[in-house]
Amino acid sequence: MDQRIYGIETEFGCMVRDPSAGTPEEVVELIKDHAFYDRKLGVIDLHARDYAFEPAHAGGFLKNGGRLYVDAVGSHEEYATPECTSLLDLVRHDRAGRMLLSQLLTDLNLEDLVSFHNNSIDHFGGHTFGCHENYLVQIEESFFTDALSYLLPFLVTRQIFAGIGRVGGHVLTRPTDQANLQNLGEHEVDYVWVSNFYGVEPDPTVDFQLSQRADHIVKTISSRVRFNRAIINPKWESYYSYSNLHRLHILYGESNMSEYAAFLKVGTTSLVLDLIEDGLIPDGIEVEDPLETLRSVSRNTNFRWPVIMRDGKMLPAIELQRRYLRAAKKAYTGKSVESDIVLREWEQILNDLETDPLSTADRLDWSAKYVLFRQFIEENGGTWQDDIMHSLDLEYHNISPRDGLFYGLEAAGAMRRMVTDAEVEQAITVPPQNTRACGRGQIVSQLLTRPSARYVIDWDAVYIERNRQLDLKNPFHTYEKEAARFMRGV
Repeated sequence: MDQRIYGIETEFGCMVRDPSAGTPEEVVELIKDHAFYDRKLGVIDLHARDYAFEPAHAGGFLKNGGRLYVDAVGSHEEYATPECTSLLDLVRHDRAGRMLLSQLLTDLNLEDLVSFHNNSIDHFGGHTFGCHENYLVQIEESFFTDALSYLLPFLVTRQIFAGIGRVGGHVLTRPTDQANLQNLGEHEVDYVWVSNFYGVEPDPTVDFQLSQRADHIVKTISSRVRFNRAIINPKWESYYSYSNLHRLHILYGESNMSEYAAFLKVGTTSLVLDLIEDGLIPDGIEVEDPLETLRSVSRNTNFRWPVIMRDGKMLPAIELQRRYLRAAKKAYTGKSVESDIVLREWEQILNDLETDPLSTADRLDWSAKYVLFRQFIEENGGTWQDDIMHSLDLEYHNISPRDGLFYGLEAAGAMRRMVTDAEVEQAITVPPQNTRACGRGQIVSQLLTRPSARYVIDWDAVYIERNRQLDLKNPFHTYEKEAARFMRGV
């Protein structure tokens, strides 16, 4: 593909530090309502997008073309970026979600009582929540059979540069563990797909690992993921399809704080998808067991990350990534400015990881964490298993620029930036200018001046009253002129 559409959905953990602020469920509703009713950053959904997961008024589309909503699974505050064709646009809009939530907490004087966390694990409760990636791909009938075996080795080993790191580990108990059923909530959504329910216990044998979600992934691909978490979740909704292109929904993703890591994660994945679509996948990349590889690479303590290949031989994860890299360099050097940056940084990060893994602490989340936490232990004593280490892990992902450990590193010049704060601030209200998010954001802004209008907004269409409809089928088209005409007379 000459261009590709990207999008990221992030579920944020909510910690209520003072009960006077309310329950976590009450806080996420308060934050959502403030965004739409007070700050008027978007228009609230007047209809149920999904009876169980997104009822009416659970959230809505923003002026920047993305979405903010409360996901009924876990009552997470969730932010979905608008559709982007530029990796830097995606990084800006992804970070804009964090900046937006931080501003909303400040507006409501809750910054000392509540914190949101851009992480993927509840250390003590055992819950996991994700950062899901969406890619527009050329899906043929054989994509999830033949091509899947070519994509999975890349996905389960890219954590060597895309992993966000975590203190400790979890082990899953068997699905027949009846005690865990007592932890289900009172809402109907909590009982969906309960046949695959399992329990989670701390694993004291693990000090530190690359991935926060590796311990919780039980399938390579699954359409039912409530208690059956998979690497890939097929999505066949019409609103994310165009011509012969469809949505690839990657569930096994993690919420990078590092702009560099996020840029590299999505950029390298896009190039591997190019290789698959163009039939240019190199030989010798299939692993014996993707799920076991995911866990073993995450938990490898010497940062060499050996992988058992399908032929039974052992191969370092770095070399497996290099096989993809060499094929991508040969095929796509000069394709675009951004792809050349991805190729250059992909090669550089693999070289650095091989020579000195911790030299990447200025770019990668997992190594930044490891260096910071190891220094803490050396200076203060204790072990990786101490509760304070889990707390530090959580605070690395605190989205508050005042309190978050990541932002402290960034302010000290210890983390590499890819975009500016001014660009991120702008992305809160301004959509990408080269996708259909532009037209959608324009319509949302217009609807905010017409509070009596009745509407339904979706990714691929907008409906107003009973007789006005604008289709947004082509994700690469801006629909600026069409949106202006559509809103005349509303």
